[in-house]
Amino acid sequence: MISRSASDGARCIGTMSIARDGETLMTGLYRVLSHVLLATATIPAASAPLSAQQYPTKPVKIIVAFAPGGGNDLIARVMAQRLTTALGQQFIVENKPGAGGSIGFRSGIKSLPDGYTLTVITSSYAVNPSLYKLDYDPVADITPVVEISRGPFLVVVNPSLSVRNLYELIALAKSKPGQINFATGGQGTNTHLAAELFANIAGIKIAVVHYRGVGPALTDTIGEQTNAMITTSAPALPYVKAGRLRALAVTTSTRVPAVPDIPTVAESGVPDYEVVSWYGLVGPKGLPRTIVDRLNAELTKALKLKKTAEQLQSDGQSPVGGSPEQLLATIKKEIVLWRKVVSDAGVKAE
Repeated sequence: MISRSASDGARCIGTMSIARDGETLMTGLYRVLSHVLLATATIPAASAPLSAQQYPTKPVKIIVAFAPGGGNDLIARVMAQRLTTALGQQFIVENKPGAGGSIGFRSGIKSLPDGYTLTVITSSYAVNPSLYKLDYDPVADITPVVEISRGPFLVVVNPSLSVRNLYELIALAKSKPGQINFATGGQGTNTHLAAELFANIAGIKIAVVHYRGVGPALTDTIGEQTNAMITTSAPALPYVKAGRLRALAVTTSTRVPAVPDIPTVAESGVPDYEVVSWYGLVGPKGLPRTIVDRLNAELTKALKLKKTAEQLQSDGQSPVGGSPEQLLATIKKEIVLWRKVVSDAGVKAE
């Protein structure tokens, strides 16, 4: 009797112990599970990308791959001012010239895709794949944002040069082969290739003088260190209007509203010549679409402003806007175009 009672008691105690252990185990599991669920619930908030409404939360850098004073620089500063006003954070222009723009372009493309480093590109960006061995893909490694503007190049000369129009410039160059100096914004830049293409089609031989940017090239043309230049219109027009440079022609197929009295190159005896200056804004590969759309929307609104249009048109440019995909199409088309020009002119990088 005693033995059976002891045995029953032991079994009872063992059952109670198991029950308590089971209860403790379940309580522990519930606690662990609750912690896991709580941690999981907080993950989306912690890792969610920055929304378009939040961006930007700090200053944004806009890289210009050429020296201050050129068309890229002027366009970038206009857009930086508009974005600063619209988004409430400073958009700061940083100039990184050299190697036909490749140094600045690479710096922008290789930056973090967080929206805080953007890059202004132009036709030189489409030229560089034909001149340099790049360590980035000019199409696959960018995120296009918007095409800013389009306009002509200007054929300008120092007023001391004894020519009044493009016919006379061509005649003078033919009478003095290799003696008329054309300034460029750098080896392989669009100003260089525009001059080479012009000389090739016009049947003249010129001497090219390379500078580190359009600004210094214009300065020496004004100072009579060089005779002529084919340059983007934005930096040159103020000097044309002031009489310090003489504009002989625009390089687009039609005349420009800002300077309607200046004939086209085609009108002036070189019918197959046309070069268009364009500017776009891009970010690195992987830039979130929400940020792209925010920037595109704000810049498109800015480009529709009368003040912006007048400012661009006074520099010979016309606002464009449009989708990121439209800018990408322009880049692809320009790469094909300039590859042929580089090949035909036999241009080599320094």
